[in-house]
Amino acid sequence: MTEQKPLTRTGRHRHGKIDQLQDEVYRQMFRLEARRPGSEMDLAIALLYAWTASESGPRDGQERQWLKKVCPICLQMIEAARQSNSTEQPCLQ
Repeated sequence: MTEQKPLTRTGRHRHGKIDQLQDEVYRQMFRLEARRPGSEMDLAIALLYAWTASESGPRDGQERQWLKKVCPICLQMIEAARQSNSTEQPCLQ
């Protein structure tokens, strides 16, 4: 009889999760560029999920380096969309 290894989550599973979160961030960036309603909030939420997931990895991991690069771009996109929306919609008082 051969010894069986216990079933545990591997780094491969974690890496797959990070890839999914990165894909979601990019998907929301494209939605924001297409001016889809609610895409600013969806992008912000996707970034928060990615940051939360990166907390379980090494501080200098690739996921964290990617987030450090992409977050400033995403924040600029969100701010630009918010400013664009505020100038397009007249204030009703």
